[in-house]
Amino acid sequence: MTNTSDVAIIGAGIVGLSAAHALLARGASVTVYESGRPGLGQSAGQSRIFRHAHDDPRLVGLAVRARRQWREWEDAWGVRLVSEDGGLALGPSAVRRLPHLEDHPEIGARLVDGDELRSLLPILAPYDGGAVFDPGGGSIATRTAIEQLAGVVGDRLVDEQVITVRDHAGGVEVRTPTTVSTHGALVVCAGRGTAALARALSVAIPVELGAHVRVSYALREAPERLPTLQDSSGFFGTAGVYAAAYPDRSAFGLGLSDSVSAHDDGAIDDVDALAASATNADAYVSRALPGLAQDPIGIVHCWVTQLPWGEDGVAIWQSGNSYLLAGHNLFKHAPVLGETLADCVAAGAVPEPFRPADRLGRDG
Repeated sequence: MTNTSDVAIIGAGIVGLSAAHALLARGASVTVYESGRPGLGQSAGQSRIFRHAHDDPRLVGLAVRARRQWREWEDAWGVRLVSEDGGLALGPSAVRRLPHLEDHPEIGARLVDGDELRSLLPILAPYDGGAVFDPGGGSIATRTAIEQLAGVVGDRLVDEQVITVRDHAGGVEVRTPTTVSTHGALVVCAGRGTAALARALSVAIPVELGAHVRVSYALREAPERLPTLQDSSGFFGTAGVYAAAYPDRSAFGLGLSDSVSAHDDGAIDDVDALAASATNADAYVSRALPGLAQDPIGIVHCWVTQLPWGEDGVAIWQSGNSYLLAGHNLFKHAPVLGETLADCVAAGAVPEPFRPADRLGRDG
């Protein structure tokens, strides 16, 4: 048995790598365990949406912090991580969330009329309804972000699956197929695998597991800008649609918020529903986005790990020196979540509003 580092991190997705980055910046030694390529689990895909809008105003404030940190990373690494194209949201939920955005004047969010909407997103079919523009939103270049953070971690990344963990002599023991190691503290950001590892520490995390599909479509013409899109309106026959541009604006990755239920072990009974979700995405594109080519060019299947209090819910559970993060729609907040996990390790406690009882990200 070896004492390999101050902190073990399980999961090399965007949040685990962000936590490693924050801990290294504070002088801690880290070991990051990941059984696959970094960023190819729940962080997979070419792009994600950065948005400020949430039902929980606490998440809006955290998004303001996160956007600042995304820019700091861009300055430090000399790369673009979030586009400057902004984000559009259609429908009643977009209008309902606007007052939370207006509490932060630096966001600059505003209602837009039909003429401005056509100017901002000319690939969209004519739309009659409420629309909000978030100029600080944009598409996150996911692969670039993962590559930069993985470069910071370097050879601290261990390409092994974690079998189990347990408290051990004031620290934490981590067992992989070929190693047994002890660390001063543990951070778990393992997506679908977090709840199972938590049970070894007698922690029950109430994740509702599912899967959903994102389909990519090429642009018929290269636009000057391509804001992200969230459509809760139902105007085009389908609500709960979200889309983000590839970093080079060559394509739009589009998905539906409805997910297909899965068992705790990851088994999916209704596999046909995943195929149907992709078909529904095609139908939405044909009605709502005539500026996109109708034949898909790519697909991503992604786990959904939603907490009971909301689709944007997130929390950190603590057991001794172990900190376990769970939630859904986390990519945009990754810089803040990484810093918070580093704070947990330093303080020996989970701060507000990230404790499970705080219900951060609650709906409505």
